[in-house]
Amino acid sequence: MFSQVIECIPNFSEGKDSVKLQRIIAPFYQDEHIRVLDCHLDADHNRAVVTVIGSYEGLKRAVPCVIGLAQQEIDLRVHRGAHPRMGATDVCPFVPIRNSDMGICIKLAREVAEIVAADYKIPVFLYGKSATSPERENLAKIRKGEFEGMKEKMLADVWKPDFGPARPHETAGVTAIGAREPLIAYNINLGTSELKIADEIARKVRYIGGGLRFVKAMGVALKQRNIVQVSMNLTDYTKSSLYQVMELIRSEARRYGVAVVGSEIVGLSPLEALIDVASYYLQLENFSTDRVIESRLLDMEQ
Repeated sequence: MFSQVIECIPNFSEGKDSVKLQRIIAPFYQDEHIRVLDCHLDADHNRAVVTVIGSYEGLKRAVPCVIGLAQQEIDLRVHRGAHPRMGATDVCPFVPIRNSDMGICIKLAREVAEIVAADYKIPVFLYGKSATSPERENLAKIRKGEFEGMKEKMLADVWKPDFGPARPHETAGVTAIGAREPLIAYNINLGTSELKIADEIARKVRYIGGGLRFVKAMGVALKQRNIVQVSMNLTDYTKSSLYQVMELIRSEARRYGVAVVGSEIVGLSPLEALIDVASYYLQLENFSTDRVIESRLLDMEQ
């Protein structure tokens, strides 16, 4: 393992073709200073979430190459999916893990953004902790209008990109690159095909609708399964936990006579978040990661 560890979680607008995704992320496998931890494809969302860890220099080398390959492989003019998107590489965050901090990730985000814009002529917005203005901290505000509306949106001075051309790339659109704290992408599936129900529940659970402080949520139709989903990002799982989200959605779903039929974590989750869930549902007292044997073994190896 590297002495310095930074996590990177690029999201690509391709959730159906695993072979294509492997072509896109090939540079990650070829760099000895990067490890691929997870690849999650979702056909309904038509989106892939890839989780890698690496050193500063390794990620600085490989991430622009991967974004360039996504530009070659993905044409947003024909892309359709349930998840909002504005770019072939829609978003690419950096997260400090070990022997790194937010300042390092902000610096890396800016350097990668500059390379991507220069080499591939893709407009890049900096977001999250690396945002250059308050309105760009929230990814949803940057993405609003999606690929189809981005050309007109970028005519306004307030939406000039931080790097690159002042109009979207013809096929690859726009990319957001930034630095943030760890988050959990968590989806809860409902036993109904009525998207309106998922939309209403998402509105109740997300912060801007009066719900949990660190939850972003939207309703999504999973057409292949004929059900709907509340798709969420938990931006601070220590304050808005997985079990709080589950119990709130389960309660709201009962109002519509609908059951929760499953849930999923997209990408990876911190162990502490899962310990929190176990402690709640099992009513464990004074339980922590120190009581998990694999965690203790990992501590011994470090």
